[in-house]
Amino acid sequence: MTPGKELLFLALGGSGEIGMNVNLYGCHGKWIMVDCGVIFGTPDYPGIDLILPDLQFIEERLDDLLGIVLTHGHEDHIGALPYLAGELGVPLYATPFTAGLIHGKLDEEGIADRVELNVVREEEPFQIGPFGIRYLPLAHSIPEGNAVLIDTPYGRVFHTGDWKIDDTPVMGGASTAAELTAVGDEGVLALVCDSTNVFNPEASGSESAVREGLDEVVAGIKGRVLVTTFASNAARLQTLGEVAKDTGRAMCVAGRSLDRILRVAKATGYLRDFPETVDFETAMKLPRDKVMIIATGGQGEPRAALARIADETHQLKLESGDTVVFSSKQIPGNEMAIGRIMNILAGKGVEMITDRQAFVHVSGHPGRPELAAMYDWIRPDILVPVHGEMRHIAEQARFGRAHGIPNAVVQNNGEIIRLAPGKPKKVGNAPAGRLVLDGDVILPADGTTMNERRKLGLYGQMSVAVAIKANGKLAGQPEVTIQGVPAEEDRATLIADASAAVAKVVGEARGGDRDKLREQIRLAARRVAVRYTGKKPVMDVMLIEV
Repeated sequence: MTPGKELLFLALGGSGEIGMNVNLYGCHGKWIMVDCGVIFGTPDYPGIDLILPDLQFIEERLDDLLGIVLTHGHEDHIGALPYLAGELGVPLYATPFTAGLIHGKLDEEGIADRVELNVVREEEPFQIGPFGIRYLPLAHSIPEGNAVLIDTPYGRVFHTGDWKIDDTPVMGGASTAAELTAVGDEGVLALVCDSTNVFNPEASGSESAVREGLDEVVAGIKGRVLVTTFASNAARLQTLGEVAKDTGRAMCVAGRSLDRILRVAKATGYLRDFPETVDFETAMKLPRDKVMIIATGGQGEPRAALARIADETHQLKLESGDTVVFSSKQIPGNEMAIGRIMNILAGKGVEMITDRQAFVHVSGHPGRPELAAMYDWIRPDILVPVHGEMRHIAEQARFGRAHGIPNAVVQNNGEIIRLAPGKPKKVGNAPAGRLVLDGDVILPADGTTMNERRKLGLYGQMSVAVAIKANGKLAGQPEVTIQGVPAEEDRATLIADASAAVAKVVGEARGGDRDKLREQIRLAARRVAVRYTGKKPVMDVMLIEV
């Protein structure tokens, strides 16, 4: 699928799911990519911290990929770059703050000198092959959230990235209604738009209003306060710095990603008035009502600071009478992980406050009133909802049509959409899967390794080692071991019976077909496991000739 005299759109991530955003635009034989993100591991991927997009489609066309344009610095938009950018080998384009985060990631991975990273100022146009690019600032929960205005021979695309409307942003600026209306006046073929909060009937609200809510909450707490939020939400960090000053508390920061955000933000002109922080030892010595901790881990991440504090494996401690404020929204799929930490904290007598109990969070994504306003400003011919599960995408398409947009495309990862010329329509399919980062190795998310790991988790494992002589007779009793097979009190009996069953099979075997014998041993041992447990464990059989 090489784009001809047409404009194509293809999502390889972020459509049909929340996170891992990767979008391709194709025109006159060439492609550009907008964003290259990750999502975090779930119980469906045991042992996995990061899930990456499978870029097989564009990897097979690297000569036609001209560059990657990054809208902003959230992990679901830039997190895959340290693992994939080196192999893609194309230039990256980002505004200063986002570029600072990307450079740090590339440097940690040891590939900063291999990847061309271009720093572009907001609203400074540049050209990538047949694509004219201009960043337009939009409000979000991180500095330099940007829409990307893409000029092509077949019309202009307004790719929103993540956004909201905030007339009083805490950090950075945003394009005004008049400026966005002027973009619409010039004509926009397609609006490719964030769908995350399409079911929210209210506007998301202003970051500046959260300060009042947090001030009120923190002022009423007598013990230590720990506030957890997304590390990349630099605007919230700014707010929390002000809250610490307002309530007379020293600030302590816990989490490597928070340290990174603070460092990059200050280096690029943000958070210059953030209060001086105290170290962990000092924080623990201060009176409990004189310290505020900002910590990572509000989504239940097991290695983040909050989980380690809850598990008492961190220098910072919480006790009865202290309070944890969750200044963030639960991402779908993280409920169990968050609940685990909440239960541990509740058992210690730690109180918890979420956005359900107090005004301690506003979203960085647009509710329905904000979507309607964007439609009125941009007035596209085509709406392409992205950044959402299928229910979000389908609902935004319905909402856009009801608001007067002539065409709305419901698409999923891997569906190639021709935006122009003519009416938008699906013209093909591309592979669009997932990869996992397992230690230092990138693997298919549904490949042999992950499928084996899932089976081990479901059924357990049984190993049988049999030593046989050259004449086929046993040289000692078969050795049987089990792991994860549900046999507690019956463990020894199960192993003994399995060993006896294997010995019987070997004793009755006829002929020297070792593969056939190995299969007979496997079935005999597994039948014993099924009889005891109802489970069919993963079997390993070793035949050793002595």
